[in-house]
Amino acid sequence: MSEQTPPPVNPYAAAPSPLSPSDERLWATLIHVGGIFFGFLVPLVGYLVLKDRGPLVRQHSATALNFQLTVLIGYVASWILMFVLIGFLTYFAVWVYSIVFAIIAAIAANKGEGYKYPLAIPFIN
Repeated sequence: MSEQTPPPVNPYAAAPSPLSPSDERLWATLIHVGGIFFGFLVPLVGYLVLKDRGPLVRQHSATALNFQLTVLIGYVASWILMFVLIGFLTYFAVWVYSIVFAIIAAIAANKGEGYKYPLAIPFIN
């Protein structure tokens, strides 16, 4: 049996090219809006793929990921509380909170401004 050696790693490979300001705003906006429909998956992918492409998209993707993880915790807590009936109310409150503040953050991202979600736990900087 012959062992195959892995291909050599190129230490001189080019770093990802930075995004233009308009592309940064677009991706930051899409990351916030995608969080409404797909939860933490879109911000996670956006953070992992685009974090090195510009400061605006890095800040917004990290902020959106922190927010969506906080919302996920809220949904899990609400699901547990549904056994004592208060969870139905808290689930609705978390749902409204996630939609309203994600839209506000998307608008701020589209303007090229920073945004910090209220009550979001900062898991990622």
